[in-house]
This record gives sequence, C-alpha cells and structure tokens, in this order.
Amino acid sequence: MSTTDTPRAPFPGHPGAARRVSDRLPAFPWDKLEPYKATALAHPDGLCDFSVGTPVDPVPELIQKALADAGDAPGYPTVWGPLELREAIAGWLNRRCGAEIGPAAVLPTVGSKELVAWLPGQLGLGPGDQVAFPRLAYPTYEVGARLCGAEPVAYGSLDELDPARVRLLWLNSPGNPTGRVLTADQLREAVAWARRHGALLVSDECYLELGWEAEPVSVLRADVCGGSHEGLLAVHSLSKRSNLAGYRASFVAGDPVVVRELLEIRKHGGMIVPAPVQAATIAALGDDAHVTEQRARYAARRAALREALLAAGFRIEHSEASLYLWATRDEPCWDTVAYLAERGILVAPGDFYGPAGAEFVRVAFTATDERVAAAVARLKG
Repeated sequence: MSTTDTPRAPFPGHPGAARRVSDRLPAFPWDKLEPYKATALAHPDGLCDFSVGTPVDPVPELIQKALADAGDAPGYPTVWGPLELREAIAGWLNRRCGAEIGPAAVLPTVGSKELVAWLPGQLGLGPGDQVAFPRLAYPTYEVGARLCGAEPVAYGSLDELDPARVRLLWLNSPGNPTGRVLTADQLREAVAWARRHGALLVSDECYLELGWEAEPVSVLRADVCGGSHEGLLAVHSLSKRSNLAGYRASFVAGDPVVVRELLEIRKHGGMIVPAPVQAATIAALGDDAHVTEQRARYAARRAALREALLAAGFRIEHSEASLYLWATRDEPCWDTVAYLAERGILVAPGDFYGPAGAEFVRVAFTATDERVAAAVARLKG
C-alpha cells in the first residue's frame, strides 16, 4: 500500500473495529461454571450433571427409522417443508393444544434457540424498540434483542412495561428455569395487553407436554386467543418430548401473516431444516406413545431428586412443569453450586437467568436413572 492510500477500516468482526456485534452480548454464562465442573468431576464416583437440560435417553426407534429412510436426500429441501410436514404440525397443535390452525400458519425451524435469537431481527426490530421477557428467563430472549440493537427489558408484571415501545412480548410457560405454568386467565390477560398496544406476543411453549402438578396451556388455544391468532406466535420444540435435541427439530405457528413474513425472510437466508429431519418430525408428531414413555422416565427422576433435595434442606418453588427443579437453600446461588459440586453434583446457578435467581439453582432431571440414583445417595449422605 502506498503512503497516499487511505487505510481501510477493519471488517465489523475484526478486533480493531470500533464496535463488534459480540460487544452487544453478555458474557457466555456457562464458562463461569467450568471450575465447579472440575470439582464435581473429581468425585470418586464421578460427575452427576444436572446443569444443562439435554436429553440422555435414546431417540425412539420409529423416529430413527424415519430419519434413516429419508437419508437418500440429494436435493435441496424447502424452508417451508412439504405439505405433509405442515399438516403433521397443524394436526398436533389441534390435537394437543386445542389450536384451530392450518398448514399455512406453521413453519419448521432449525431448533427453537435459533428462532428465539434471530426473531426480533427477522421482524425488523432495532434501536428504539423494546423486546420484553420474563424477569427470570432463558438468556436467549435478551440475546435476540441485543443482536438486532433493540433494548431488552425484563418484566415481572405487564404493568411495568412501556406500551409505546414494546414491540415483541415474550411469554414462557412452562417456564425455564422455574417450571412455572401460566394459567389460561394469565395468558388471556397477556394476549389482551399485546393486542391493545400493538405488540407481537410470542409464547415459548417448548415444555408444554411436561406438566407435573399443573396442565400447561397454549396461547393458541381457542378460548385463550378468542378464536383468532392475530398478533400471536407459539414456539415448540421436539428436543424435550422426543429426545431430538441433536436433530434441531422445532417449529413456530400462529398469525399466518407473520408466519408468511418469516418464511420469505428465511428463504433468503437459507434457514432450512434438513429433509431427513423433516421426515423424522412427521413421525415424531404422529406418535404419542413414545412421549408417554419418556414422561414416565422424567416423572420418576423428578420425584427422586425432589424428595432428596427436600430432605437435604432445600426449598423448591414453582417446578410444577418442565424438566427442572427450582431449588434454594436461601443463600447465594454460587455457594449452593459449590456445596453440590463438592458432592459431585453439578447444577446451574440461578443468576444465569436473571438477578431474581440469585439465591436459587436450577436442577435438570435429564440425567440417567443411574446418575440420579447416585446423586440421591450423595444428598442423603
């Protein structure tokens, strides 16, 4: 380069750039857990990992077979997927959620986390807009707002929000991390608020089929939404119900106008669920027996861990649904994490999900029966 040339500005992700997109994001929380994981791994009987709610049980055989049978897929699949897939999604929503919906109002996605993270930007939100999410929440709601330059706002009550600025309102029921279930009346109140103020309401319902002490309700249910899905979306995942976290199989459904807009945007971005996974999704949604079997496994693990935690002096709040126990010893959450790590048990600190979780830990009952039994013995020791 000659001395008269003007130096080029570094590309946006370059360390020399004035502001990188990653600068908008919080520190990745799970990195902070590594020292405690090392402590837990050193236990003579090995690690009992209840920190990340990842499935450990086998993928049901009928789903594996559907995936394998569709393995010869040399051509490009479509973002929307075949009509058979969208009919399977709409049929499940009708059968399981009481949603009066057709295949034109559903869209497969590449895992639900991807959708949560990119939805605000795909809908055109940006600086000056607010994305609201529960005070105790899955961190990706905040990340999605920050990625597009919108303002993330955590709320405990709808009355706290600025209706002139909230453009996207997240609900999460059953909730992560607390396992709290919103009632039909609470959902109706949120629907009315969002419609009154022109906000899009998006309900994350990924744990809908995992209710234990309460029956979760979809925002798309006719008596909740008044028979209309205008201004509403619901997000669902097969990761929990069908052990398909590795498949990245999920979908969004609701307002057909919004779904169509997302389809157009995602076609340009090539956000496509692989064809074999689309086939596996059809098989998974058409079979309820494997869900019943998996629920029974989780119910037994939940009961064992809940009893052991209570006997060890923990208090459990909410936790009426989902794959987690929201537990506390009424002390700073990192003290509890350290206490359990010394016993070879790894859990997630509550402040990963917001300041309101500072004295709680999230205990995922997604480990094997053998590891759950080992943790129960250690808690009793």
